[in-house]
Amino acid sequence: MPTAVADFATLYAENCAGCHGPEGRGGAAIALANPVYQRIVEDDTMRSVIANGVRHTAMPAFAQHAGGMLTDAQIEIIVREVRRRWGASDATAGESIPSYTAQSTGNPRDGEAAYQRRCSGCHGAGGQGTEKGSAITNDAFLALVSDQGLRTMIIAGRPELGAPDWRGRQGGQAISEQEVTDIVAWLATHRTPSPGQPYGASTHSQN
Repeated sequence: MPTAVADFATLYAENCAGCHGPEGRGGAAIALANPVYQRIVEDDTMRSVIANGVRHTAMPAFAQHAGGMLTDAQIEIIVREVRRRWGASDATAGESIPSYTAQSTGNPRDGEAAYQRRCSGCHGAGGQGTEKGSAITNDAFLALVSDQGLRTMIIAGRPELGAPDWRGRQGGQAISEQEVTDIVAWLATHRTPSPGQPYGASTHSQN
């Protein structure tokens, strides 16, 4: 029975690897084996995200009580083994990392200025993307990621895609806690009610 599966490799391959990549190295979603991600996320948070998903994003709920297929025990196995296998790292020891969740309200105007200083070199002045980095103000992209997801990516980076973490490129100045919050607030202003559509959701055909 599927509910009797207790092997992490099987559980991860069938439920997680399609987005987070083999061995947690990343794919359509962030790398779970990233030492910065492992440092900032708590077990309870990881457990909740797996169980309940993230509304309005590509992350579904996996717990049976939320409509998924996994038991609480299976989710616990995933959380425990992700941490045990990929969490032991001193790569960020001694580093002051911005918090996982925002500690203040973001200011979009300040966020735009911070974005221009910190991010535009790769993602373009308006976030439309360049040869160095993907488009991040695209409405379709923003429809698939939460504000927390944006924050996590800014802090942890996407090393599998060559995107640096909050410390920036070698020799760069780290992005501050407030700058992360402000950049997310600015990116969020680019969300649209009907992503990917040339018209609003309430528009109806006159034919």
